[in-house]
Amino acid sequence: MTSSTPASTDTEPTGGNPGLPEPSAAAVAKQKLTSPGASAAAFVIALLWTIPTFGLLVTSIRPEDDVKTSGWWTWFKNPTFTLENYNEVLTGSDTDLATFFINSIVITIPSVIIPITLATLAAYAFAWMHFPGRNILFIAVFALQIVPIQVTMIPLLTLYVDPPFGLPSLAGKFWTIWLSHSIFALPLAIYLLHNFMKEVPGELIEAARVDGAGHVRIFTKIMLPLMAPAIAAFGIFQFLWVWNDLLVALVFGGGNLEISPLTVRLAELSGTRGNDWQVLSAGAFVSMIVPMIVFLSLQRYFVRGLLAGSVKG
Repeated sequence: MTSSTPASTDTEPTGGNPGLPEPSAAAVAKQKLTSPGASAAAFVIALLWTIPTFGLLVTSIRPEDDVKTSGWWTWFKNPTFTLENYNEVLTGSDTDLATFFINSIVITIPSVIIPITLATLAAYAFAWMHFPGRNILFIAVFALQIVPIQVTMIPLLTLYVDPPFGLPSLAGKFWTIWLSHSIFALPLAIYLLHNFMKEVPGELIEAARVDGAGHVRIFTKIMLPLMAPAIAAFGIFQFLWVWNDLLVALVFGGGNLEISPLTVRLAELSGTRGNDWQVLSAGAFVSMIVPMIVFLSLQRYFVRGLLAGSVKG
């Protein structure tokens, strides 16, 4: 009498757990990013990054005598608090950072909106519209990223000061700073948004075309909603870069303090009032407030935009 035994299989699911499906690439990436080691490293980096910022905040709220006679860490032994430093730096006759704060906002907002608007349109054209020389033109746009900004400043400034065709000079106006920031941001913006658009399934575009949708409708009703995380991620990058910029505003602003941002004024204060640490720290913290608010309020869109299309499954 022979006993029947179940036939043994030579293969089993990978991963060491028979019967369980293999985890997706997204799950594996999430597991690595949320491991105890990664969490500990992130905590250490965040702590090292926060301590100087906290020291700057403490210095900005200490009286002048305390700032010049002891380090900021001694504040915990004898806490003292004053807003005089912020009052002086914002409304003082030789500082008046409130005016330059408004200038930074006036410079930053158009310098973010203009390149995003142009880049989304150009990225859609490169991704889903067919025209002669499309690939060559896209390679040329991509190659512009390797051109150093410093190389372009003198020719661009010359063009602003003495424009062709008898056009009026744009030197010393907000327009020059807006256009310059937009020009420098467009190659990277087009490249990033184009790569994101190419991840959209072609079947979705074909289905919209079958339903009678043209390029305008596809762009506004399909692409823009899908691109919101990528647009937000680049918008944060551009906002932080423009807000913290000194070189572009200093060169293309022509030294005109009426259109100079916070960074230009703070650079001047560091030279004229280099010993007034309480004033410089208050001014530096004022310049940090808006970027911190923007990043913290939009960080979920920032992370989604960075991870968009990075993993599948």
